[in-house]
Amino acid sequence: MAASKSNIKILSTSLRGALHKANGLPCQDYCCYKTNKNKVVGIVSDGAGSARYAQTGARIVCRTLCDILINSNLKNIKKDVINAVEIARQKLLLHRQNKSKSSADLINFSATLVGFFYHNGRGMFFHIGDGAGLAFNAGNYDNLLISEPENGAFSCETYFYTMDDWQDCLRFTPFENVNRLMLMTDGVTGFVFSDDFYKIQRRFLIPIAEYLEREPRRTYAVKALNNTLNDVRAQRINADDKTLLWAKLQ
Repeated sequence: MAASKSNIKILSTSLRGALHKANGLPCQDYCCYKTNKNKVVGIVSDGAGSARYAQTGARIVCRTLCDILINSNLKNIKKDVINAVEIARQKLLLHRQNKSKSSADLINFSATLVGFFYHNGRGMFFHIGDGAGLAFNAGNYDNLLISEPENGAFSCETYFYTMDDWQDCLRFTPFENVNRLMLMTDGVTGFVFSDDFYKIQRRFLIPIAEYLEREPRRTYAVKALNNTLNDVRAQRINADDKTLLWAKLQ
């Protein structure tokens, strides 16, 4: 999936959490990306653990937005994100797992959404619910732009693109003059950020970022990333599914 005429490089992984393994459940996270020369779209989604078809909801929104937004531009990106999410919702209305074919049953597909669109040095995060986006320059971990998670009145409550009022929860954050991006689901954010999301956990994030910078072999890089996120200590701290996407823009 790497671009053939640019220096763009993207690595990503989604891992089933210890809790899902213990209960015989699938990974409900999903991640995808597309590149076209100097244009990149990346999406990660965390399916709600309480939703029966959460993995379907996560997969459909990621694939739909990637397919549509790779043909967008910064001038129209907000409008195109809204349109793409609406199309994803329409797919769920007609999905074979939605027996009633009604919007009331979209709750069974509940999933969050964190993504970015980038083209020629400028970009935009778009975000519904928890998870996080991170924009920075390689080696500079003191100046970070963060698309933060948004929770409800309770720490365990978040927002999903399947909600009727999803547009009220959709946030956009522009960025420019950066050359590295990260997206992550809620299973990873606790390792990357401090509790208030004003600082990063340097002992976790920096070694990962620096290793991905140095390792030219994709299979080795992804394997190391998997080993880190799937470590027994990491699973003990957070047993949720874990998805991380790293993008080198230049």
